[in-house]
Amino acid sequence: MRHALDADHLVAMSTIVTRERSIGRAALLGGAWGAGHSLSLFVVGLLVVVFRIPMGPALGAFFERLVGVMLIVLGLASLFVRHRHRHAGAEPEPAPLSRRRPFGVGIVHGLAGSGALAIAVLATISSRAGALLTILLFGVGAIGGMMAITSVMALPARFGAGAWRGASWISVAAALGSVVFGIFYLTVWA
Repeated sequence: MRHALDADHLVAMSTIVTRERSIGRAALLGGAWGAGHSLSLFVVGLLVVVFRIPMGPALGAFFERLVGVMLIVLGLASLFVRHRHRHAGAEPEPAPLSRRRPFGVGIVHGLAGSGALAIAVLATISSRAGALLTILLFGVGAIGGMMAITSVMALPARFGAGAWRGASWISVAAALGSVVFGIFYLTVWA
């Protein structure tokens, strides 16, 4: 569950969830992220454990850079949606989001960062069944952790809707933070 608190995970999901006024839908979006994350970890873990295919550092660095680009795109997309609604003369409504976006974001995140480290650890476990059980439990923890975190992220939009005009400044801050953090992330992995 601690894995769900990685900074890149929080930044990515903040661009998606901070507009969500329903805590239940926010939890489902977090669950979709966790499912995507777990799927990519399980597939790569299966390749590492069953076929003993190593995941080299160059591939890990590629996925880290992909996360940086994705954070920038998520932030810019969120800002663009807000800008488009403002020019249409309407306050952007936090319409229910499809769970496909967080699922895709989770897939990319599953192949980078501490997810890649979890895959490397699998290669050291002598029992294939034990290694697969480890990755399964890691995935369950990631799903549960992200559901809990995204529920908390939705609280300002849920309870501050009247006082803060839908807490729109929070989603703008999340979008800008995602762009800045994505640029930082790319410079670290350059």
